[in-house]
Amino acid sequence: MPRALVTGAGGFVGQWLCRALLASGWDVTGTTIDGSPTSGILTDAESAAVTWRGMDLRPGIDRRTLGGLLERSRPDAVFHLAAVAFVPAAGADPMRALDTNVGAAVRLVESMRLLRAAGTLDAALLVIGSAEQYGRHDESAMPLSESDELRPRTFYAATKCAQEAFALAAARSDGLRVVATRSFNHSGSGQSAQYLLPSLVARALDERRSPGAGVRIGNTETIRDFLHVEDVVAAYISLVERGRSGETYNVCSGEGASVGQIAGEVLAQAGIEGPLVSDPALRRTVDVPVLVGDNTKLRTDTGWTPRRTRAHIIDDLLNAAP
Repeated sequence: MPRALVTGAGGFVGQWLCRALLASGWDVTGTTIDGSPTSGILTDAESAAVTWRGMDLRPGIDRRTLGGLLERSRPDAVFHLAAVAFVPAAGADPMRALDTNVGAAVRLVESMRLLRAAGTLDAALLVIGSAEQYGRHDESAMPLSESDELRPRTFYAATKCAQEAFALAAARSDGLRVVATRSFNHSGSGQSAQYLLPSLVARALDERRSPGAGVRIGNTETIRDFLHVEDVVAAYISLVERGRSGETYNVCSGEGASVGQIAGEVLAQAGIEGPLVSDPALRRTVDVPVLVGDNTKLRTDTGWTPRRTRAHIIDDLLNAAP
């Protein structure tokens, strides 16, 4: 039975990844700051099947503690998801984002390098990055491939560029088996309402309960590439199994849609005819106008293909709503 260590396992994607790994026959150890998640995506049986470890990867962790976790869990693959994942949160506290998104990855890589050099561990490492690393490109350049220039426009994006650079340097210099992703937008049930699709669904349901106010929305012209979280975690597993070490992969659908189009789909699937109402407070000044990825490299190297659509995402969010 292959063994996986998932950092940030109590988060949205982390829990979906643990579920997929368990279903695929992996033995799973998951780290969170406080131990096992109290509620969320995993069923009680799934949560009980994960070995939970409380560990804060930010500054202050003793290297021996992290090395001890790796030696006890003896993973065949490490999925590094722990991060400040919300773009505005990273901008509001850049030092915390730097410590968490870059520092934690560097400490993890360092521990894995030392154990590999000692001959006690030779695990694959998947480092999760973001499409935000690409920054602003002309719409004519879409879809973006992994060879396109990185132009980070936010502190969050800059931390993800640095994380990727450190991890891939270890692959080149020390032979550590590292694969990096640049993951585009994704969603599904259990995602926080601070993100686009869950927030649109929540506002649409408010409008359905109390019609008249309309559904508030920010910039409707922004174009994004969405995947269902189930397809995302399937891609992550396929990358540790078949991805090429030292390479970076887009994890994306390859199809873009404007926020206005996506909001219209939410309204239609919720059975709402209420209007969309522009709310300047929901606009982000640093939003990249268009981000659509090319997933050819991921498909070619791993055989992965997306199986779910935006309609599935919206259905899942509507069905999960209270």
